[in-house]
Amino acid sequence: MSELIVTLAHLRTIPGFSARGGFCRRGAHSFFLQHGLDWSRFIREGIPAVHLEATDDAMAQALVDWARECVSGR
Repeated sequence: MSELIVTLAHLRTIPGFSARGGFCRRGAHSFFLQHGLDWSRFIREGIPAVHLEATDDAMAQALVDWARECVSGR
């Protein structure tokens, strides 16, 4: 099984957190800074799900779960 990569597309499309869908880019950028994660690299390449899970943040986990759902085609 390959490593799950969470991408900007996942961030923009996660349902249920706002009327428009997706997470706000500004808030996500702040989250990355707070947790020492590379925002620019995330924009270009995505981020391994394990890095988001390691933050122990509920919204990060929701994003990982959404990425898994998207990859599985559900």
